[in-house]
Amino acid sequence: MQSTVSLQPQDDARQLFLPLLDSSPETTTAAVVDGGRGGGGSFPKLVESSPSPPNGVAERESRRINKYVLAGAVLASTNSILLGYDIGVMSGAILYIKENMKITTEQQELLVGSLNVCSLIGALASGKTSDRIGRRYTVLIAAATFLIGAILMSFAPSFLFLVAGRVIAGIGVGFSLMIAPVYVAELSPAFSRGLLTSLPEIFISAGILLGYISNYAFSGLSETVNWRFMLGISAIPAVIVALGISAMPESPRWLAIRGREIEAKRILIKISESKEEAELRFTEITRSVSASCKWRGNESVWKELLLNPSPSVRRILIAAVGINFFMQASGNDAVVYYSPEVFREAGIEDNKQLVGVTVVMGIAKMGFVLISAFFLDRFGRRPLLLLGSTGMACSLAGLGLGSKYLEYSDEKPKWAIGLCVVAVCAALSFFSIGLGPITWVYSSEIFPSRLRAQGSSLAVSVNRLVSGLVAMTFLSISSKISFGGMFFGLAGIMAAAAAFFYHFLPETRGKSLEEIETLFDDDGLH
Repeated sequence: MQSTVSLQPQDDARQLFLPLLDSSPETTTAAVVDGGRGGGGSFPKLVESSPSPPNGVAERESRRINKYVLAGAVLASTNSILLGYDIGVMSGAILYIKENMKITTEQQELLVGSLNVCSLIGALASGKTSDRIGRRYTVLIAAATFLIGAILMSFAPSFLFLVAGRVIAGIGVGFSLMIAPVYVAELSPAFSRGLLTSLPEIFISAGILLGYISNYAFSGLSETVNWRFMLGISAIPAVIVALGISAMPESPRWLAIRGREIEAKRILIKISESKEEAELRFTEITRSVSASCKWRGNESVWKELLLNPSPSVRRILIAAVGINFFMQASGNDAVVYYSPEVFREAGIEDNKQLVGVTVVMGIAKMGFVLISAFFLDRFGRRPLLLLGSTGMACSLAGLGLGSKYLEYSDEKPKWAIGLCVVAVCAALSFFSIGLGPITWVYSSEIFPSRLRAQGSSLAVSVNRLVSGLVAMTFLSISSKISFGGMFFGLAGIMAAAAAFFYHFLPETRGKSLEEIETLFDDDGLH
């Protein structure tokens, strides 16, 4: 059973916190009241020249990103390169695996989708694991598991061995997709949480681009070895994370939930720009943890989430599961995985040309996810999410139109092929503006502290399940209704997504994690 902190009033938090702070000119010259310096009475309280700022203000006053926060966020998010690289590299590697191993379309779908489906296992296990051993070591488990899978894929002597490697790598991906956003959200101050929690999606996009480049670089080798190099290189980021884990601070919110207040305060001092900011963040955290545990006592987290949720928790769960569902129901991963097949159908025959087009797609995706990340804390989550989802709906409709025209055209005109290429790049770009980064940001910041890890793992599990189902059925459904029909269907799904986001997702920009908890109360949704 998890031990919890018993601090409630701000003065009690100060009593534990102030001994850790070094003396400064301001504190040594301040008058001491309420009990003096000796024993007996209450803890000495310093007279301040101005009243204490309200909760969350300290986080918003500082505008510099702390170097320890940035380093921890970058290392945790490096795991996300693994998923991005796999998505990008498989789009090209599958062309050569198909020729080398003579696999069928159904085997191709199984090979591509197995990683996504099996990442469901890692996503479900990651919540409980991170609550038990901490966020930092869960990041290490994610890296180690993917490393094993990458090695198995690179040396696979048969199709079944290759699938086994992807199953193991998928479990690592599931761990990574849950823990990276949660860890970064719990470490970051409110003013930069949008940017820093977008890092996993930035790294996913960077991984996709690196996968495309790897495809192009190794495409000239023999088909018996080129795909092995493509898949084996993915072990490098996992090694980097494993080596850098000692430099990552643990989440202070996790430490507070576990009753390890002294360690939480030391880390807060390290990751805050001032002692006052660290003190106020600690007070907010302990109040939130104490209130959450008093409200639910020892009730199981899963019971609170699924069987007996409060109205606000139910709204949070609907929002988190909904945004993760629509992220993958958009078909983005499948479009990336199978874009060479789409372009081959459109009239581009040469494998190297197909891989070259995907590099252009990767550059577009990477550029727009960077734009979104840097403007997320300025414009907010909702505007970019609505822009991205409506833009995707229009782009997918254009892609459906171009695909349908080429389906009934014998000449394959260049303008129609160009329309398909531009529409795919536009769809990926709008995804990178909205659903790509914001899904990870939003679903990691809206859950209360004691529900965050397992609530996020549930939402990510839905994400991975839908991603796997789409990846494993995309080609089969498209063969029945054509690529054009498939893209029209995805456009309709994105139109429904825009309506869902408008009605169910309140804005969270600029608020501390503790303040966000109140947004899903009855009054907070208006």
